[in-house]
Amino acid sequence: MATFLYKLGRLAFRRRHFVALIWVALLTLAGVGAASAPAPGTTSFSIPGTEAQKAFDLLEQRFPGASADGATARVVFKAPAGQKMTDAGTKATVEKTVKELSTGSEVVSVADPYTGHAVSKDGTIAYASVKYKVSGMELEDSSRDALKETAQHARDAGLTVEIGGDALSATPETGSTEVIGIAIAAVVLVITFGSLLAAGLPLLTAIIGVGIGVSSITALASTLDLGSTTSTLATMIGLAVGIDYALFIVSRYRAELAEGREREEAAGRAVGTAGSAVVFAGLTVVIALVGLSVVNIPMLTKMGIAAAGTVAIAVLIALTMIPALLGYAGRKVKPAGQKSKLLGGGRAARKTGRPNMGTRWASFVVRRPVAVLLLGIVGLGAAAVPAASLELGLPDDGSQPVSTTQRRAYDLLSEGFGPGFNGPLMVVVDAKGASAPGAAFDKVGAEIKGLKDVVTVTPAQPNKAGDTATITVIPNSKPSSTQTEDVVHAIRGKGAGIESDTGAKVLVTGSTAMNIDVSQKLNDALVPYLVLVVGLAFLLLIVVFRSILVPLKAALGFLLSVLAALGAVVAVFQWGWLSGLMGVEETGPVMSMMPIFMVGVVFGLAMDYEVFLVTRMREAYVHGEKPSQAVVTGFKYGARVVTAAAVIMIAVFSGFIGSSESMVKMIGFGLAIAVFFDAFVVRMAIVPAVLALLGKRAWWLPKWLDRALPNVDVEGEGLRALDGRRDPDEDKELVRA
Repeated sequence: MATFLYKLGRLAFRRRHFVALIWVALLTLAGVGAASAPAPGTTSFSIPGTEAQKAFDLLEQRFPGASADGATARVVFKAPAGQKMTDAGTKATVEKTVKELSTGSEVVSVADPYTGHAVSKDGTIAYASVKYKVSGMELEDSSRDALKETAQHARDAGLTVEIGGDALSATPETGSTEVIGIAIAAVVLVITFGSLLAAGLPLLTAIIGVGIGVSSITALASTLDLGSTTSTLATMIGLAVGIDYALFIVSRYRAELAEGREREEAAGRAVGTAGSAVVFAGLTVVIALVGLSVVNIPMLTKMGIAAAGTVAIAVLIALTMIPALLGYAGRKVKPAGQKSKLLGGGRAARKTGRPNMGTRWASFVVRRPVAVLLLGIVGLGAAAVPAASLELGLPDDGSQPVSTTQRRAYDLLSEGFGPGFNGPLMVVVDAKGASAPGAAFDKVGAEIKGLKDVVTVTPAQPNKAGDTATITVIPNSKPSSTQTEDVVHAIRGKGAGIESDTGAKVLVTGSTAMNIDVSQKLNDALVPYLVLVVGLAFLLLIVVFRSILVPLKAALGFLLSVLAALGAVVAVFQWGWLSGLMGVEETGPVMSMMPIFMVGVVFGLAMDYEVFLVTRMREAYVHGEKPSQAVVTGFKYGARVVTAAAVIMIAVFSGFIGSSESMVKMIGFGLAIAVFFDAFVVRMAIVPAVLALLGKRAWWLPKWLDRALPNVDVEGEGLRALDGRRDPDEDKELVRA
């Protein structure tokens, strides 16, 4: 592989006009396709195989036109101090508001508080329920604006009015910290390369790669039913790995120039060595992202596959466009150790004989591997302790900041009707196979009333055919509590006995039940996903490093860093440590998607650092250095670049901490702290300590396996045969191949 990529790098450098034209044409084609394609819609959120989803599907069949999965809004009213909602003036204002709410084009129905018994016992709080034809993510902005405007009219009349429900769900704001994160990434690149031009190449190619990927997703969105949220993960991951991959190849190119090689030869060597690492690092990320399909949540599967495609584009751009752009840059990209004139350089750095920081650190670790190893493991272990208290759930309005109208509506409903009122359960009774449907409906209601922590059970509401009915159940506790989850399980537990007695099936659905089912589905998928992703990557790394222990160490180190990161997330978002500093206004359960999302994204990035750092060590070892010296050599050439890549990644992810949405804030913090732990504790401390202790055993591979594995030559051993000779026909041979 190294020889092939070497030839590819030289060809791209020499035929740079042709290569640049191809990528510009692809970007233009993708852009035109995106501009001419229909606007992407937002696909409905479905969770195949869950009881809540089965109930929604049944409601669509038996209650046609009812929009069972449509958006809902609760407009909550509170009377002025000393007054009640039943006062004549207040009642007139509410009735006028209800009339206004019903005029929307996407509105299915509006429940009047006075006819629907939606006034609190003390008469101070009431609410109107608004039902829409489409889901909250598909709702048009005009409908949201009309809802807010109508509520404001009631406020102007003297009432306190807040709006809850998923009708106001919209794309969260990330704030200015995301821009700051990208600016920090640019500064780190300039410091790393000492050149504005060299620093600009990774940013330029990453933007082009993401542009092609996201434009392609947009162009195909309508055809493949991708939805408007599919490109979110592709943008984040594509930008991150695009910068990383280009960073490593440009860095290796400058190192080759410093060795005295001509620029075309240096480009070929950079792609042949660092490019090999890029290919296998990209494969690990692709495996992690495509593996999200194991969860069997369509939206997550599409996001993973789209992001994997963008990563593949980033790899191809790094292997071809980077050497082409280096050809255009010419002497403006300086060898390692030189700075551009703009930054005050232009002459070779003075040779002081002092080793760089990476060399000094690796030498220290090699001398004291046991102490460093113990300190790293104990530190990460301590950070992982809070993970033992991990509570998973999905966010609701109760997790919103107190400054939002959704949170204030949530609090008003809890005050007037009890905490469980914010998470009503919808019980669907399928009595099509029952001999007496009406009796079955009554029996279900009676059974549920006798359960613990159930406050209210409404009478059954049958459909026109009389074979299906819905029953609303109000639990005694808030939606995200374990008590409410127990109520859901208790109702489902009664289902088997009811079906045997009456022939009717009982299904529990609603947003609260759906959240519980999603959390359970994600929990069940975590172990199979972990086994699949880590297992495939383990096999891939055996091929790359031709070792058993090095891939094993890489996987175990990753698990340790993920556990530590989950512990940090629990400490901040569940326990409330440093919550003020992070802008966390409300603590609660950790988002149920967080563990599997963190495993997928962080595993891919962690293996990037592992491949880039350890391939340098492997290269030095294969070229004859002792194991301990190979560790130092790997850090000498790789530590600075890996550090820069990690800092860039942390800066980009930290930008999401400024989001107004707690879920996005949690993802940003979790990914940033996970990259910090993995890059600076695992890869920079634990990895060299373990390799120093293992010595030659680190690179041991059974002879039978060595013979069976393909020789991918990621360390570039085959390039040694090219030293001292040039073959002008190599490029022609590559083109013919």
